[in-house]
Amino acid sequence: MTRKRFWAAPYQTTLATRVSRVDGERVWLEETIFYAFSGGQESDSGRIAGHAVRLAEKQGQDIVYTLDANHGLLAGSAVEVTIDWPRRYRLMRLHFAAELVLEVICRQVAGVEKIGAHIAEDKARIDFARDQAITPLLPAISAAAQRLIDDDQPIVSAFSDEAAERRYWELPGFARVPCGGTHLRRSGEVGPILLKRRNVGKGKERVEIYLQEA
Repeated sequence: MTRKRFWAAPYQTTLATRVSRVDGERVWLEETIFYAFSGGQESDSGRIAGHAVRLAEKQGQDIVYTLDANHGLLAGSAVEVTIDWPRRYRLMRLHFAAELVLEVICRQVAGVEKIGAHIAEDKARIDFARDQAITPLLPAISAAAQRLIDDDQPIVSAFSDEAAERRYWELPGFARVPCGGTHLRRSGEVGPILLKRRNVGKGKERVEIYLQEA
């Protein structure tokens, strides 16, 4: 099992570790800070021993990284893992913004059903099964989510079941939500957000979340 330091130390950008296994272009590490796509949150970008990671994939409780074919690494090789911190931090901010927006929508919009989500570096999105346009509700949804952000509360992120690697985030007094992503220390780190509605087909609504940088 790959030890996943990105949960306990989501702000860590470099890590010295060792290769545990190699299969051609695919490499496994003893421990990692390099997040692999899961729960809608995109993978980190970065390098292992100077080689660009082309793909990061969950494999049970392991993570496998695909490098270029000439990486030359062997089981036991000492390596340094580095991640693209500006990308990681934007993903963390958009991820938490999307989680807050989802919780607000579930509380304010009766009968709404989430059917998809994706968190990228430029924006996050949440898809819902809904026959009516959500546009008239967005100002109230945005205001409620922004208040939670502006309150700048500490975010708890921990295991609910460590053996099964099940985790959650919690904003005390608001919600506890199952989630295995990487999380901010405080809600205020998200900053100002902007919500937009997209029509993605009959009976479907999409809410897009953007960061409004100063």
